[in-house]
Amino acid sequence: MIKPERLKKGDTIAVIAPASPPSPDSLQKGIQYLEEELGLKVKVGQHVYDQYGYLAGEDEARLIDLENAFLDQEVKGIICACGGYGTARLASQINYSIIAQNPKIFWGYSDITFLHTAIAKRTGLVTFHGPMLSSDIGMEDCHPLSKALLKQLFQPQEIMYTEEYSNVDVLVEGRASGRITGGNLSLITSSIGTPFEIDTKAKILLIEDINEEPRSVDRMLNQLQQAGKLTDAAGIIIGDFHQCQPKRDKSLALDEVINHYIQRAGKPTMKGFKIGHCSPHISIPLGVNAEINTNEKVLMIDSGVE
Repeated sequence: MIKPERLKKGDTIAVIAPASPPSPDSLQKGIQYLEEELGLKVKVGQHVYDQYGYLAGEDEARLIDLENAFLDQEVKGIICACGGYGTARLASQINYSIIAQNPKIFWGYSDITFLHTAIAKRTGLVTFHGPMLSSDIGMEDCHPLSKALLKQLFQPQEIMYTEEYSNVDVLVEGRASGRITGGNLSLITSSIGTPFEIDTKAKILLIEDINEEPRSVDRMLNQLQQAGKLTDAAGIIIGDFHQCQPKRDKSLALDEVINHYIQRAGKPTMKGFKIGHCSPHISIPLGVNAEINTNEKVLMIDSGVE
């Protein structure tokens, strides 16, 4: 495990778009927040505003911005503009020695999950699952807490998720500890069978998603189950499943689907975490030690920076 160095005021952040193209207006507002509220300098990747269908430029262009951000010695952290689609296309082309030799903060979620998984597998770098500049921070309705939790990058601090953040339900009782991994369920599932397949053994697995009907969630959880990813995990935390209601009359409810697989896995599990496509969005480091305590309904996560 490699923890990146903490930020300080005046440090430079690189903004990249490794997936889909961001909204220029909301991206600029997100950058403004970094500069005016957090006292950071910002470098925008050369290809952030490129468009190639549903991608923010061709693969080579997005790869250049990613690797250049890690190579740039002025840059102390990297924040993704938005998710969408496309990061998995980069994973096999990345020179991971560049990342390993230049460890720094890397922040994003949703489609960025594939990069979190790949970077962890190849380098051991701790990365951050949190709201992004164009899709979240720069939006008018962005919750103040979603923005405020960026401050965890400036000072090592343990995150204690209690019911002060949201109501949490226990699905399987118990205590579990291990390094936390995961993110978007669709991207986790798509990693299976690739060189970047998620490793859940003795770890705390986080899952969240958006715009997936219960039958789609069923398909993905079934794949995780058959691949041994649920039973390998030490514990499981269920984040937000935004707009995942059924669109047809004949359907199982989302909770029925989740409960089916969680009960069979039999690992300490809680759901209701405001992590994912939700407001507020509680940002957390991935790759650090975490502990689930269902008796107290608490999730403890170590600091992600040094």
